[in-house]
Amino acid sequence: MGFDLGSLLQQHAGHVTAADPDGVAQAFKHIVGEQSQSSVAQGIARAFLSDDTPPFAQMVSQLFFRSDSGLRAELLNLLLDNVSPTMLSALAGSVGTLFTDNGHPHLSTEQIADITPPQVAEIAVVAQQHNPGIVERIATLFAQHPNIFNGLDSDTLKVALGSMAQQR
Repeated sequence: MGFDLGSLLQQHAGHVTAADPDGVAQAFKHIVGEQSQSSVAQGIARAFLSDDTPPFAQMVSQLFFRSDSGLRAELLNLLLDNVSPTMLSALAGSVGTLFTDNGHPHLSTEQIADITPPQVAEIAVVAQQHNPGIVERIATLFAQHPNIFNGLDSDTLKVALGSMAQQR
């Protein structure tokens, strides 16, 4: 038996107070457990693109540093795969020697150890400019790891939850 997503969202949407800062995070955790990955990915993508949330690059940088080394490498490789060769060359100076013999980046978990938040944000900005569809691909990646996304601010989680509710 499912639950009433609309009621749960209403319960948490306007009632998170300083005394209950984790209310939306708890609702998000509960709801994503009941949703398909595609629904969660759509909610995350909407949060990435919303005017009511921090910019995509800032959220990606935050998520990068909340992730384990394997997910960090997967995220950066996905971002770098969506950057043109010219842009890769420009980025190479800021992120070091990341490229394989064929000119495409492929980072190992060891290579990401020294990457800084501004570098991740810069890569995300360039990837989004080159390929706006990267937002959905990154959302799909984090839909597989929603516990990482759950660590973002409550406004971001509310946007994602609202999107999931609209899909029902």
